[in-house]
This record gives sequence, structure tokens and C-alpha cells, in this order.
Amino acid sequence: MYPLIKQCHRVSRSSLSYYSFLIDHCFSLKSLSFARIAHAQLIKVGLNRHTFLGNRCLDLYSQLGNVNDVLKVFDDISRKNIVSWNICLKGLLRFDNLSLARSVFDDMPERDVVSWNSMISGFASRGYFNCALETFWEMQKLGVRPSEFTLSILMSMVFGVRQGKEIHASVVRSGLGALNVVLGNSLIDMYGKFSSLDYALRVFLTMEELDVISWNSLISACCKSGYPELALDKFCIMRSLGYSPDEFSVSAVITSCLNLRNLEKGKQIFALCVKVGFLYNTIISSATIDLFSKCNRLEDSVRLFDEQDQWDSAVCNSMISSYAWCGFGEDGLRLFVLTLKKDIRPTEFTLSSVLHSTSILKLEQGTQFHSLAVKSGLELDAIVSSSLVEMYSKFGFIDCSMRIFNNMIVRDLIAWNTMIMGLTHNGRVIEALQTFKELLGRGLPPDRITLAGVLLACSFGGFISEGMTIFLSMEESYGVKPSNEHYACFVDLLCQAGRLDEALFVAESMPYEPTYKLSERIAERLMELEPQSSLPYLVLTRLFEIRGQWEGVVRVKKAMKRGRVEKVIGCSWIGVKNQVYTFKADQLQHHRGKEIYLVLRLLNWEMEAKGYLQ
Repeated sequence: MYPLIKQCHRVSRSSLSYYSFLIDHCFSLKSLSFARIAHAQLIKVGLNRHTFLGNRCLDLYSQLGNVNDVLKVFDDISRKNIVSWNICLKGLLRFDNLSLARSVFDDMPERDVVSWNSMISGFASRGYFNCALETFWEMQKLGVRPSEFTLSILMSMVFGVRQGKEIHASVVRSGLGALNVVLGNSLIDMYGKFSSLDYALRVFLTMEELDVISWNSLISACCKSGYPELALDKFCIMRSLGYSPDEFSVSAVITSCLNLRNLEKGKQIFALCVKVGFLYNTIISSATIDLFSKCNRLEDSVRLFDEQDQWDSAVCNSMISSYAWCGFGEDGLRLFVLTLKKDIRPTEFTLSSVLHSTSILKLEQGTQFHSLAVKSGLELDAIVSSSLVEMYSKFGFIDCSMRIFNNMIVRDLIAWNTMIMGLTHNGRVIEALQTFKELLGRGLPPDRITLAGVLLACSFGGFISEGMTIFLSMEESYGVKPSNEHYACFVDLLCQAGRLDEALFVAESMPYEPTYKLSERIAERLMELEPQSSLPYLVLTRLFEIRGQWEGVVRVKKAMKRGRVEKVIGCSWIGVKNQVYTFKADQLQHHRGKEIYLVLRLLNWEMEAKGYLQ
């Protein structure tokens, strides 16, 4: 290294090409110490003030140095050009100094599309999406023509279809639309993310040039939009037209088989993977492990996992998730411990999969995983934070959930939904509705899960008029078609308002068959509000008949034949050490019922003594 420096003394000091070569050598070595030696040589010969060499040195420190290095070199350049300003701006953003970068951007004597792209990308990558969009609209007003990169950044951060269509319009106005395969693929991917398959198909059909990524984006859009069979059809067309599928194509198709719960078709796709040499590709293996477990073939998931040549985080995450899905959360936790022993660094998906196993976790274990997230630098990741919010809310520590949610840098819709649901299930319904209003204020469009949580909050809190207003405006205001979960809350609101006839009418006029659970909820609600009415008993009788639960039919009819109509008695069964205990709302049917009641009475006294019962 040092002989090269000594050789510089023998070269003419006016030789710009040689000093440029010296800086190139610094880039290849990626050594900060060598970069400082080279910079010292430039200062010694007085070429640090030269625009070209100064820019090269500025770029070098932007990648290897720190903020002070960048500012020092930038100040030394006597005649700064647009390249000098752009490199300085990129360097500050790379070092995460957004406020100083904004100041430099505002002070620039002129800005080109690179300057605007840097600022838009800087805002977007740090979660300031509104600032990124405002910067883009400002760029448009000043007549700066966006590049492919500009539009790609914007399409990656849109929150709704309407916003996406505005960006699409900018693509068309820029003249880059059908001629650019990269932008076309980004548009298909963006529309697929919002389940707007019709728009994704239109973009695909207008593209003059297609590649494998175009087909992958379309297949993925079909899958995300709820058309897995169409995704399989497009995959077949893709192959018939001579396009060779890659691991992403096959992964999307396996996911479609998963959504269809079509194990046989999934096995065919997996056989294709073996044929084309994708067997040990981690993307394919992960998707196939998910497919087998979701189709209740956990043993096949385990077999495929065991056949892997080496473990990586993606395959381990899928296996941990599969264990949790099939009710073997403890095995998932054991595998997680093994991954740590094998020095496989947990990712955000690993921690999320483990935290979703809260049914077998204790609070102490949950807090340990929280600590691990902090140590791994993943606490502020949107996926991990949402999982932590969900975990603490399930344990009833909703204030901890709120604290994590408020500290999140970027809140996606999943985070908002998790917080709204957590508040609702913990009885903080007013705060749940306030969170929903804040979500709307941020410009994020709610989805079916958001609205289900809000309607549930209205139902729990007795906010009848608010809940009815939201339900009746769901499709028009938010573009969400009501499903069973929304109808269940709406029917409950109607029952609370005493509008029983309307509740039954809504249940009967639903666009699809109401679920057993929804119909049962209507009947139970009617029992509470009109205990003397025979209508809910007739509803339950019909439900039991449909499901073949004849003992339920007998119980309901016996209740109706009594002198006065009584509510059907609830019943639970608990198995303890091969012995089944049957509990009813008004009695305990078991020969050791006396002993059990004595234990319950003792527990009651202990709770009263400790002040748990008032």
C-alpha cells in the first residue's frame, strides 16, 4: 500500500489522472485509513480545492468516512458544481442526517432530477412518506421531469389505490409508461399490493416489452387479490410462451396452492422445482414448508426441513411458523433456540413467528423475546413492533402495547390494526375509536380488518349510531365490502338498539350465507333481550338440525315445552387425566361435584382476602 504513496512524489503534481487513479484505488480497498492518506496528499499538493478531484474525494468520504469528513471536503472545493452538491446531499442522507441534508438541499443554487430523487428517497426510506410526496409534487410544479427512479420510489410507498393512480398518471405524462418495462413491473406490483387486479392486468396488457419479472408481478398480483386459480393459469401461460420461471415465480404459485389448500397441485409444482434444480432454494423450500403445514401435513414440512443441506433464517422461520400454526408452539421455540446455538441471527420474521406463539408463552418469556429484539436492533422494525403490541395486549398489558406503538418510526396498516384490536379486546373502546380517527387523519385507507376492529369497539362500547354509520358507509367511503365479521357486529348493534326485526332481516338478506356463529349470536342476543320470545329458540333449533347436533335440538325443544320459555343452558366440557367434567350454567354434573365446589369456594375466599373481588 505505502509504496504506491511514495510513487506519487515522483509523478507530476499537475497530473490529475494519477490522483484520480489513487482515489480509485481507495475505493477498491475500502480502507478509511488509506483514504485519509490519499486526502492528505491532495491537500499537500493543493489539489483538494480542485472541483473534479474534490468531488472524487467527497464521494470517497461519503462511503467510508463520516459527516464531518464530508462537510470538510465539501467546504474545501472552491468551485462547487451540481455534482458536488448532489454527492454531499447523498453522503448526508447515507449518514442519516436528514435535517442537515434538507438544509443543503434548500441551499442548492440549482437542482437536477438526481437532487430531487435523493431527497424523495431520503424521506421515504425513513418513513416520512407525506414529506416525500410533497417533495415530488413540488418537483412537478417546478417542471422537473421525473426519472424512472423517481417513479419507482413513489410506487413503493403509496398507501392506497387513489394515490397509486395519481403516480400512474405521472408515469403516463412523463412518456415512460408502456415503453419502460421496469416502471410497468412496478405498477403491476403496486396495484397487486392493493388487490386492484383489473388495473394490474391493464398495465400488463399495454406493456410493449415483458420479462420474467412482469409475469412474476402479475402472478403475485393474482394471488394477493384473492384469485389463486388465475395465478396458476397465468403461470401455465407464462411457461407455454417460453418464459423460464425463476424461484419467485414458483414461490408465488406455491403460495397460490397454499391459499387454495390444494396439496396435489402444490406437489406437482414442487416436482417441477426438483426437475429444474430449485429443490434446495431457500425461497422455494420456505414456501413449500408453509404449504405442507397449512394442508395439515406437518410431517412433510419436517421431512423437507430435515433434508436441507444447511439452515438459513428463511427456512427456519417457515418451520417455526409451521409448528405454531399446527399447535406445536413448544417445538417452534425449541427450534428457535437451536437457531441461536447455530449462530443464525434472528430476523424480524423469526421474532414475529415466535411472538405469535403467545398461547404457549408466559409473560416472562415474552419480555425475554422483547429484550432480544432490542439487542438485535429490531425493536423498531414494523413487523416486530406489531407482534410485540399484539403479545402485550393479549396478556392484558395494553399500556405497554401503546408505548411500543407510539415509539414506532414507521407504522404500517398492520400496526394500526393490531393496536385497534388490542384496545378493543382490552375494553379501551374509546381509545380504539380515537386511534381509528388518527389513522384516517394520517391518510391511511382502512381495510376489512381495521373496520372489523372498529365495529367491534362500537359493539362493545354501545356506540350504536357511530357503528351503524361506519357499517353503512364501508363500501362507499373505504372501498371495503362487508363480510360476515362486519355483519355480525352490525346485527349486534341492531339488537342493542332493540331493532330485532331489522337484525333478522339483515341476517336473511346478506349477500352470502351467514355463518353458524353469526346466526347463533343473533339467537343468543334475542334471548337476552326478549327471554319470553320463542323466535330465538326456533332459530337455534334450525341451526342444530343443519349441523346434525340432535342433542341440541332435544334440549331446545324441551326448554320450549316448559311452562315458561327459558334460555337454553350453556354447557362446557373439560377433560382432566382421562376424566371428563361437564359444567352447566345452573349445575355441575359430576359425582365429585361437592369437592370441586369446596375448592372453588376456597379460591373465592382467597381472592376476596387479597382484594381481587369487591
